[in-house]
Amino acid sequence: MGSPIFARSDVFGEKANASGRAPAGAQGQQAQYGQQQYGAGYAATDAATLNTMYSSPSATTADTGRLTYDDVIVKTGGLLALLVATGAVTWVMFPQLFFVGAIVGLVLGLVNAFKREPSPALIVAYTVAQGVFLGGISQAFEAQWSGIVLQAVLATVSTFAACLWLFRSGRVRVTPRFTRWLLFAMVGYLVFSLVNVVMMFAGVGDGGFGPLREGPLGIAVGLIAVGLASASLIVDFDAIQRGVRNGVPKKYAWSAAFGLMVTLIWLYLEFLRLLAILRGE
Repeated sequence: MGSPIFARSDVFGEKANASGRAPAGAQGQQAQYGQQQYGAGYAATDAATLNTMYSSPSATTADTGRLTYDDVIVKTGGLLALLVATGAVTWVMFPQLFFVGAIVGLVLGLVNAFKREPSPALIVAYTVAQGVFLGGISQAFEAQWSGIVLQAVLATVSTFAACLWLFRSGRVRVTPRFTRWLLFAMVGYLVFSLVNVVMMFAGVGDGGFGPLREGPLGIAVGLIAVGLASASLIVDFDAIQRGVRNGVPKKYAWSAAFGLMVTLIWLYLEFLRLLAILRGE
């Protein structure tokens, strides 16, 4: 997997259910049906009951407790609504708490990323912390560059829609080569960002984004970062699709929603920083 969020859980990998064994729910149903068909209960089943059983519709993934796209959409939509609400409250009342939200969000993000089993409570807590961070930082950007937050939000939504269309249409395919390239590129970007932060705290440069994120170089790096976040979105879509096809448990909708939230927040911040550089520091 190219996305570190989904890579921590084997259920979103291509090897899920590779053993050919039916999911636990399906095995239970097969065993129960076998008992009815060949056990003592079969003799007591009349023709009308059998006809009703054969005429009833097949169980869907929702009926068997398996992951569906609706599960992911509902969880992601709920987390986004919570993020926006928390951000709005922080913007109006506590914008100075953005640094606290950033630290708490980073810690909770790492905890959730390395958990094998999803924790709804920790994922919700992460969303609230990120809402505090985004609300405060967005208020600061908006105070200096009027209208920049709306521009960043529209750019994020448009990019999300474009990536989803590219993935659903098959114009972009997630291959092992694609995921390896994305992983190497993200590691390189992480190292670059760490160097930039160290130089900024060392007093190099005059801008607020670090010496390596200023001027034409900053614009170029911002465009690359937006491209990496967009590619990560496509990998997230592919991981969710495999999870649905493999029939993973419904609870992993929380993991899918968390992965999408991490990527969308990253994409929004990159657009916010890129637009600030374009509009002049």
